[in-house]
Amino acid sequence: MTATARSSDTAAGTSAPSAPPAAAPRRNRRHPSLRIGGGISPRLYIAVAAGSFLLLFAIWVAITATGAVSHLFLPSPAEVLDRLWGLAADGTLWSDVAVSVGRIAVGFLLATALAIPLGILIGTYSFWEAAVEPMVDFVRYMPVVGFIPLTIIWIGIDDSQKWAIIFIGTFFQEVLLVMDNVKRVPRDLVEIGYTLGERDRSILGRIILPSAAPGIWDTLRISLGWAWTWIVLAELVAASSGLGYRITTAQRYFQTDTIIGYLIVLGILGLATDQVMKFAGRRMFPWAER
Repeated sequence: MTATARSSDTAAGTSAPSAPPAAAPRRNRRHPSLRIGGGISPRLYIAVAAGSFLLLFAIWVAITATGAVSHLFLPSPAEVLDRLWGLAADGTLWSDVAVSVGRIAVGFLLATALAIPLGILIGTYSFWEAAVEPMVDFVRYMPVVGFIPLTIIWIGIDDSQKWAIIFIGTFFQEVLLVMDNVKRVPRDLVEIGYTLGERDRSILGRIILPSAAPGIWDTLRISLGWAWTWIVLAELVAASSGLGYRITTAQRYFQTDTIIGYLIVLGILGLATDQVMKFAGRRMFPWAER
């Protein structure tokens, strides 16, 4: 067919086949909590979290009920609860909790009181970052357990030595995290402050700190979680009370019910403090919520 014929066919109303219509976009029917970046309601969050704990508890019950594992190595939930009840009834559990919480509080507060201003300093000024950050990085890679004999030699075996272990385990990590929080403050905001004639102190107090505060609070929450894990190590040597001391003593006599029970107590206390700090953070920094 010639070009003239094709032109006449088109003029007569015969058109070339049209392209198929574009496929309609598929609707994502999944629940928002199952999508990337999706949200979840508080009620569903609590239900899913509780379901995870119940599933773990059911697996524990099933394993111990079948007798597949000796109760010497994995006691049943009933045996663990009975052991905890006995330790609570004679006051041992509450005394150990009080001692360990006190040690964590002192060690963590000392670390935080020094880590926040130092982290802000090295996150704000490049000179101080060069002077301090490599040294902090150097020390934070040293295993905390290696400081136990040194702290005993330097400090002794009283509570000060336990505070020092918790301090060492949290301070150096906390400094670097606070530094990163400060560095995430948009540089444009700082430049605007200088343009308006603000001095460093004013920029720090009115721009940098308010912008970095939500991240710093999250850093404290994460660091407090580390402090709960270091308490067992801090009470490993030269202690006569505390959750970590009781776990170490129980290990010598194969009291696995006590070990598991105290680990559960540590988990509950750590989870409780974490959720309290999350709740407080949402109230103090509502603008930081997505």
